[in-house]
Amino acid sequence: MTPDVITTSEEETESAGERLAGSLAPGDVVLLYGDLGAGKTAFVRGLARGLGAAADDVSSPTFTIIQEYSGRAMLYHVDLYRLEPLEVDDLGLDELVSAEGIVAIEWAERWTGRPDDAIEIRIADAGEDRRHIAVSRSP
Repeated sequence: MTPDVITTSEEETESAGERLAGSLAPGDVVLLYGDLGAGKTAFVRGLARGLGAAADDVSSPTFTIIQEYSGRAMLYHVDLYRLEPLEVDDLGLDELVSAEGIVAIEWAERWTGRPDDAIEIRIADAGEDRRHIAVSRSP
């Protein structure tokens, strides 16, 4: 598991995601928390690069809700920002999580059914252009 890091640029935030990708396997769920503009999508861009997917294709899936990127494992990138709780429940995230890919979910606090063994990424403003990225995984 990647230790907590402080990043000072979008590129460094992407690199933190890329490092984490090396420890991920199909079936893993990555829950991303942080304010608007914190760097969640940049982190997922790094995950994609680390999984061998085209990182340049990664953008915030705010309007498409779920995007797929093919690499050594399929990466499903989900954004729950614009959804109401009932809409989140109707997405079928349980089925997506049980698929053979890796699922990264932005605005994960909006999903009440998140798995207990998910990897949590919390990105917080650390002043100036710095971000504190905390990584944890429940047993």
